[in-house]
Formats: sequence, C-alpha cells, structure tokens
Amino acid sequence: MFFGTYIFVAALGKEIEAGSFLYQLTLLLFAYFFFVGFWFIYGRTLGMQSWDLRLETANRKKPTLWQCNLRFFAAILSWLPLGLGFFWQLFDNNNLTWHDRISGTQLKFYTNL
Repeated sequence: MFFGTYIFVAALGKEIEAGSFLYQLTLLLFAYFFFVGFWFIYGRTLGMQSWDLRLETANRKKPTLWQCNLRFFAAILSWLPLGLGFFWQLFDNNNLTWHDRISGTQLKFYTNL
C-alpha cells in the first residue's frame, strides 16, 4: 500500500487526502488487484494460505478470471446490507455466501496432515 500510494504522490507532487474520492478509488483498486490477482493465479490469498483454504469452482478447479471478478464485486454487494451476504453462509445448506453463489465458487478447507 505504501509503495502504491507513492506512485500517486510522485505523479501529483502532493499527498492524497484520506477520504477523498481519489484515495477511496486507490484503495478499491489495490484491493481489487490483490484479491482477484491472488484468487486467479494461486486460488487463494496469503491469509487463506495460512488457514489452508482454497477458492474452487464446483468441479474443484481454479476459478476463471471472470469468476474472480464476479466474486470480488459480488462480495462488495454482500457487505452492503450490513454483511448479510456473509452471514448467509451460516444458514446455507452448502455453506455458501452470496458472492460464492453468484460467482459459482466455494471455499474449501484442506489440511496438511
């Protein structure tokens, strides 16, 4: 995040004010490239790797770039109604969140035993 915002500081010649539209857009872009990039290339983020979680399709393959994009933006929608899209997983028969259902993905837990 530090190095990413440095690019804007170097280009603009001044810092980006927290809360400004440009700052919010920068955070969204960094989050987008982090999550979508890791999901697409590795099938998991660094945090998911620590917990032995992987993002898969229903047929146990790595998600496509389209599915990763869809999952990212659908996850934003899952947060809008006070995180209800995430809590939905507790009541879903297949333990899927709204963004899992929308993107056709699921989180799977793998142990290294």
